[in-house]
Amino acid sequence: MIRGKPMAQRKIPYLKVVEPPENPKQLKKAERKVRWKKWEGAVSILILAVLAICGTYLLLDNKTYGTAREAASYTKEISDTSNYVQFAKGIIRYNRNGVVYLNKKNEEVWIQPTQIKTPMIEVKENAFAVADRGGNSIMVFTKDGLKGEIETTLPIEKIAISDQGIVSAILKNENSPQIISYDAAGNILVEQQITLGTTGYPVALDMTDDGMMLAVCYLYTDNGVVESRIGYYNFGATGKEKTDNRVTADQYEGTMLADVFFMGTDRSIAVGDNAFEIYSGKDTPKRLKEVKLDQEIRSVFHSDQYFGMILVNKEKSGNELRVYNRSGELIFSKEFTGEYKHGKIDGDEVILYEGRRCSIYKINGILKFEGRMSADIEEIFRAVGVNRYYVMSSNELKVVYLTK
Repeated sequence: MIRGKPMAQRKIPYLKVVEPPENPKQLKKAERKVRWKKWEGAVSILILAVLAICGTYLLLDNKTYGTAREAASYTKEISDTSNYVQFAKGIIRYNRNGVVYLNKKNEEVWIQPTQIKTPMIEVKENAFAVADRGGNSIMVFTKDGLKGEIETTLPIEKIAISDQGIVSAILKNENSPQIISYDAAGNILVEQQITLGTTGYPVALDMTDDGMMLAVCYLYTDNGVVESRIGYYNFGATGKEKTDNRVTADQYEGTMLADVFFMGTDRSIAVGDNAFEIYSGKDTPKRLKEVKLDQEIRSVFHSDQYFGMILVNKEKSGNELRVYNRSGELIFSKEFTGEYKHGKIDGDEVILYEGRRCSIYKINGILKFEGRMSADIEEIFRAVGVNRYYVMSSNELKVVYLTK
């Protein structure tokens, strides 16, 4: 039996046996250090990606654009002249012959025939009402269709609606006008007692979303001079202790209050010909602030956070846009040429439009868009995505995006 020599063990110079650590805690500490470095690297990459996305968004969002290009178009031919208002997840189309709820493809979700000579509309988040100005009919709707009908005994001048469908109406009567609140079925809930000598003639009103507070502006004459009053009516427990539910009554000399609106349940603005008054308080509103105006008001519009005014610029040819917060602090003002009768606040943007012309401002005052659409604008509001908008014209709903 032949035996060979034992093979010599080859040494690999770049390999060596690693001795286990004497303390197991050192190994765990090393493992944690490796895991932390990996996690730290992943977080750094994620932060850089988020910053890049945010930077791109801010760059696009704060540019000034001059062209609106069509991304999609939905046409629906109609024969009657109609008005359009954004509501819920769609658009209301209304005229003398009917009320239609459209989705965002300009498709008819439901149709309610009407016979209204002079339609006017008031919209809240979950309900809206269409009334016949000078007539006796009010129809209350939700996104699902007709909720109820109201018949009044006197001609309708103005209406206000709550988010639940409660309607308050100023009913015309030269000697003894009425303010009556109805539920959606037409039942009378509250009737305010109006006497021209004591309160004056009601000219504007608004109701909180929950239907618990009604604000009314009145005009009256004192020695041949027209003055104003404002009254707040609480339909809850606080108002039950007061005569006619009135919890606040103030009068103003030298100011003609012509409009009032709520911004949430605890803040309201009364707008006059030369000033606006801010009221604060949910149960018993109190005057918080008065802001004098040096220009004639063309129009007023608001959201729950901001309100805007288009004013006639007397010193220069043109107009001025002013935007305020709920406290009456001026956020920004911009002078512009041309006419804009329509304005709205959509989130953090202010949209002005008239005919085909449109200007869009960010709430910080940056001009985002100034240009023309392809047709007269009946309604416009933001769409999903950066710089995208729905634009409603007489027969067509377009999705447009802003470009240079």
